[in-house]
Parts: sequence; structure tokens; C-alpha cells
Amino acid sequence: MRDMTTRLAAAPVDWPTLHRKVVFGRAGGRIIWQPRIKCWFTDKQFAGEPLPAPYTGMTMPDIHRALGCSARLYSEFNRCFRRVEHPAVRLVETPLNAWDTAVTIQTPVGEQLAIHRRSPNNAHLIHIKWEVESEAEMRVATWREEHTAWVWDQAVFDEQMRAVGDLGAPTMFMPRMNVQSLYIEKMGIEKGIYALYDWPDAVETYFQVLEESHDRLMDVIIASPIEIVNFGENVHAGTLAKDLFLKYHLPACQRRCAKLRAAGRFTCSHWDGDTGPLLPYARETGLDGIEAITPKPQGDVTLEQIKEGLGDDVFLIDGIPAVYFDNTFTEDDLIRCTHRLIELFAPKLVLGISDEISSTGDLERCRIVGQIVDAYNAQFDTP
Repeated sequence: MRDMTTRLAAAPVDWPTLHRKVVFGRAGGRIIWQPRIKCWFTDKQFAGEPLPAPYTGMTMPDIHRALGCSARLYSEFNRCFRRVEHPAVRLVETPLNAWDTAVTIQTPVGEQLAIHRRSPNNAHLIHIKWEVESEAEMRVATWREEHTAWVWDQAVFDEQMRAVGDLGAPTMFMPRMNVQSLYIEKMGIEKGIYALYDWPDAVETYFQVLEESHDRLMDVIIASPIEIVNFGENVHAGTLAKDLFLKYHLPACQRRCAKLRAAGRFTCSHWDGDTGPLLPYARETGLDGIEAITPKPQGDVTLEQIKEGLGDDVFLIDGIPAVYFDNTFTEDDLIRCTHRLIELFAPKLVLGISDEISSTGDLERCRIVGQIVDAYNAQFDTP
């Protein structure tokens, strides 16, 4: 079926302009293709494995340019926003053995202890002990967040604009809200769930102070040139149950969206894993878009169920199951899915991979999707 998607000869695309026009509804019906390839790239980099031809020796931005597609520039521009802790906070690292490091976080109101393990298989650290595993450590986390400031780094912004500014509109992701912060940043899922029920006062005080800290960050965002703001939540219905979602996550998300939308920002949130039980509330969040909802056969929902949840108001960002870029599935599977996504969601669609192409994926399949998107966009006048 490759013959169905012959790439049209066209002038180079102004990706930053098209990206902004798509999300703000000014693209005249056109959509944009933004495959995220970081996992594919960094896994090979960590393993010391050379990239296959024709990508040997390329950087990740170079690969996007070679593929002729846009990039979602979160990590690049997130470095423009710096979290500044109270000057009295000190981090002391103590190696425990060849793999483990103890990190003692000293503050005027007490200490936190975290133990991290390096792995030979992955660049990410393993939490042997989380920095919050007692109510006393929760109070220290609250004090730290209460005394956190946020600053804008113009020099980093200028540097990233020179390096990758041709690939898409500058974008950033905010830290996680309340329950997701407990699960992913502070305690882990099991300990976080116990804390919600065993220390409700301490946890809810932390949630309130965390939201105030993020409100200060939003003031910095609003004063910056960044127009597209993602909430890096990793919402998964298997851990964020409906009652917790409605009690904590939904109201905080609504408050964030109201403030950012009033300032002309496009807001989206990262929902991955299983999302079916939470999709009925998608339009209540205030979000302009939801990223990385993963359809069957990888996730728990069909494309039609996603459409029912988002309606005609909320953008779908991504949508193609990552498994369709592996040889387990055929190119025909990928092509059919891409056409169906465009049929259901365009023009409120920033097409991408839910979640990322894996390290075993076939990067050349990104070209197939790009050809389909080019052919679809060709029917519209240049916006």
C-alpha cells in the first residue's frame, strides 16, 4: 500500500507556523505530523548502539529533518523554566555501593532521604527509597514547595530557538498535579495511595502548597513567549481511579486551564496507559487537547470511543498506537489507522505516536504517515 501514499513534491514546510496555526484553529483544515522518536534514539544511545543508516551519526533534530516532519519540543524548552529552591536547602549525595546513592535533602524543618539505583539496562534511576515515606518527610516536601520560586532563562530560550526552532512551536510541560505528583515524583503508587488515606491532612496541605507553587510557575509562563503548555501528568485510569480523579485532579486541572486559556495559551495533558474510565470527563477538564491516549490493540479504547470522549471540542494529540511501528503489525495496519484518525479527528488533530516509537520500531514507517498527511493537507489552500 505504499503506492497509495506517494509523497507529493512540495516546498519545505514552515513547521513552527503550521504548528501554531493548527492548535489555534487557523490552519484552514490542515493538520500536522509530530512523531516522537526520543525513546528510539536514547535507548540506542544508552546501549552504545550506532544508529542505522541513513541516520548514523545524526542528532535527534537531524533525524526529524531527514524524515521531513515536525517535532514536539518539550524537553528542549522546558529548560527555560528553572525551579529555584530556598537557599537553605542542601542536597548531600553519598555513594553506598557501585549502583546505589543516598541523597539527603537538608532543610530548616527537617530532612528527606532518597536512595537511587543506577541500572545497566536503562538511563533512568530506580527508587530504592522515595524522598517521602513518612508524614515528617511529607511536611518537609510541603515546606520546600512553599519556598520554591520559578524563573525564566532567556539565554536557554535563544539557544534552543537556534538549535531546533525550525522544527515546531516552542512548547513546555508543567510539573504534575496533586495525586500524580505523589505517585511519580514523591512516593510511588502504593505508598502514595496509603498516604492519601492515612495522612489526609498532611497530603492535602501538600496539594494546596504544590498548586500555589505551580501558580507562580504559570505567572512565569504567561510572561514568556511559550504558547503551548502541556501538563505532563501521565494520567492512567488503573492508578488514578475515578473518585481520586474527580476529587483532586479534575478541579486542579480546571483551575490551571482557566488561568492559561485566559492568557491565550493552548493547554493539553498527557494521558497514557488505560484511559477508558476517565474519557467521559475529558470535556470537563477545560483542556484544549489530550495527548497520548492509546487506542487498541495497545490501549483499552477504540478510536471511536476516543472520539466520543473528546467530541468536536478537544484536540487529539497523537493517536497512532506505537506498536504499529514495529514489525509485529503490517504497514497496512498503520495506514488504515492513520486514515481513520484523520477521518475522525481532523482538523482538531496533532497526529503523533501514542506514546513513542519503541527502540525496536521501524523509523522508516514515519515516512508513510508523513506521506498520508501531506496528501491530506494538499487539498487545502496554504494557510
